[in-house]
Parts: sequence; C-alpha cells; structure tokens
Amino acid sequence: VYCPWWRFTHQSNSITLARGTLILNQKAQGLQVTHAGVLSLLQDAGRFGAFSLGLTNGGPADSHAFYWANRLCGNELNTTAIEINLGGLSLIAQVDCLIAVTGAPMPLSINGRPQSLWCSFFVKAGDNITLGYASQGVRAYLAIAGGFDVKPSFGSVSTVCRESVGGLKGEKLQENDILPCHALSDLSQNRAKAKQLLLAENDQPKYTNELTLHTMLSYQQKHFSSTEKRMFFSSEYEISTRWDRMGYRLTGRAVKADIEGILSEGICYGAVQVPADGQPIVLLNDRQTIGGYPKIGAVISQDCAKLSQLRQGGKVRFEPISMSQADNMFHLNLARFNQTPLKAY
Repeated sequence: VYCPWWRFTHQSNSITLARGTLILNQKAQGLQVTHAGVLSLLQDAGRFGAFSLGLTNGGPADSHAFYWANRLCGNELNTTAIEINLGGLSLIAQVDCLIAVTGAPMPLSINGRPQSLWCSFFVKAGDNITLGYASQGVRAYLAIAGGFDVKPSFGSVSTVCRESVGGLKGEKLQENDILPCHALSDLSQNRAKAKQLLLAENDQPKYTNELTLHTMLSYQQKHFSSTEKRMFFSSEYEISTRWDRMGYRLTGRAVKADIEGILSEGICYGAVQVPADGQPIVLLNDRQTIGGYPKIGAVISQDCAKLSQLRQGGKVRFEPISMSQADNMFHLNLARFNQTPLKAY
C-alpha cells in the first residue's frame, strides 16, 4: 500500500513519516524520542567512588527538582529521570505510564493540550509529550513511575558527555532513541493503585535571576588576604557566557591570591576556583576530577542546585558560613523536603 506521507518497511519494523520515523516493535518498550531538544540527558543521583578512574559525579544539576519529580511518581529518589536543558524535548509514549515534570517552567503539553508541572499524571500509549522552551530557569526533569530501565556504567546511569559515559551511549538523547521503561500495569504501583499527586504552589521553588550563594571557606583561604576576602563577599558577580554542567564562570571584581597555582588535587562539588584572571568559577556536577587553581571556598549543595537554574546575565553574591551552619542548613532542607506533603487530585 502506498501513501505519499508514509511507507511501511516490514524488515525494519518502522514507519517513515514526513517528520521522522516512528519505531514499531512487537512489544512496546517505553518512550520514543521524536525531538531531542537542546540537551536532554538521562541522570540518576550521580556516579560516586570513581574519581580514581578520572570519572566525575554527573547527576542532576538541580537535585532538588530531580528528587521532587521522582517523589511525585512514587519512585526511590535515585531513580533515573530525564534532565531537559533549556527545553524542546518531544516524546511518544509506547506504554501506559505515570509521569511528572518539575523544575524550570517549560510549557508542557500532552497531545497539544497544556499540562501543569509539579504534578504526576497518567499518559496513555500513543500520547505525544512535548516540552517547550523555558522562559525562566534552565533545567526541568521528567520522571516516570518505575524509572527508565537503562544499564548503569561504573555504577550509575548519569550521562557525562565529555567522558562518553552513562545514558544510552554515553551521549545526549537523539531522535528515535527508545527509553526503556515498564508499563504501569507491570509495576506494583499500577493504575489501580497509583495516585496522581501534586506539590502545592506555595511549596514549589521560585526561579529568579538573583541568588545568594552560601559558601564555606576552604583551607586555601590563607592565600587570599583579609581585604580580598572582604571584597569577594561584598561584591556582586554576573553569570558570563561560559556556563554549563561543568561549572559557571562569573564576571565581576577580580579576586587576587598570593599564588597563581597549586599542585593538582581533587575538587569538590561547589568549589570556587580562582584562576589567574581573578574571575571566580563555581564547579558543578561535570567538573574535572582534579585541578590546580587555588580555591577560596565551596558553595553548599542546595545553593549549587539553585545556581544551575541561572543563565547568562544572572546575578550572584557570596555569603560566608561555617561548616556547622552548612550542616544545619543541609539537614533543615532535608527535613523540609521529607515533611512537605503531596496532595492527591
């Protein structure tokens, strides 16, 4: 049978359409990527214990939004989800499933009908899931009940493109990729038991263009004079054109150290490096494992997650805190997350 808009090839189990190829299988597998967007990555909570192999952590840039997406789907918090950077992702569901999208406000639609973020909802096989582009913030997260069934690399599914590790092939999602997952009927939280949940609007984070980064001073603070430290913590910095999952390079008052470099050493999440030009760099999930620039301090994890939602032109200030204050803020944030209720609708 011939039609000018499509043709069916039995050998390849595919239909070639004017807009692409819909992969057909004897048994539906999961979600098919019809448009990959700017940068869409499979991420779990991260890859740990592999620094000795030169492999960085990866994981969700905004862990807060990532954990909420999984919680809305009834998943373990480490469950693999999709990180959508800036937007433009489109998918076709091959199975009945329950999904949730959190993070930056990207317009979400199912079969062309608008759908809210920060809630979970049922999707039927054949439905088209489309995310537009974020007007504010950078990253959104799409989780599915039961997660995506992808084999870990070095203990994690997290995709780090620079290292070609994680995800489906060590790279960002591509058109026609199939993201394997189980049909909702195959899961313990099947449709008869699963609940559509939402996070109240008052509990949803608000994304802005300005941010205070709480920072613990490092042992290398001795290489920065008292005046330099006071000026650093009283200055405003702007997100430059150079920002990504590896780190955010800032522009503003230059910070001067009494050395230009150190012996290369391990770098923690949130480290604030000061290169020779004095413009700070806050290092994030895909940072290099070692480096030789002096570090004035480290930004706490929950503020790194907020920083990942800023883009070029965003403003940040640094505020010094002690290790005990950082510990208190971490546990307060964790308790707030665990105790915030979800509502069925």
